[in-house]
Amino acid sequence: MQTKRNTIPDALRHFDSLPDSAYVRSRVVQGLLSCSRATVHRRVADGTLPAPTHPSPGIAAFKVGDLRRALAARG
Repeated sequence: MQTKRNTIPDALRHFDSLPDSAYVRSRVVQGLLSCSRATVHRRVADGTLPAPTHPSPGIAAFKVGDLRRALAARG
């Protein structure tokens, strides 16, 4: 039986087919970059990644189109 920690989010599995206007959570960004949550926060702080929006208190989400542009610029 797989635990929630070990499953791949659907948004990560289907990231290429998501529209640019879609939003994903930090866990998807961690999977895209193969990094920790702390590294995602560091890259947002240094401008390597776009800042997430906060649709409600305690929720942070990244716009897919912004992430794609940041990843393309990264090379």
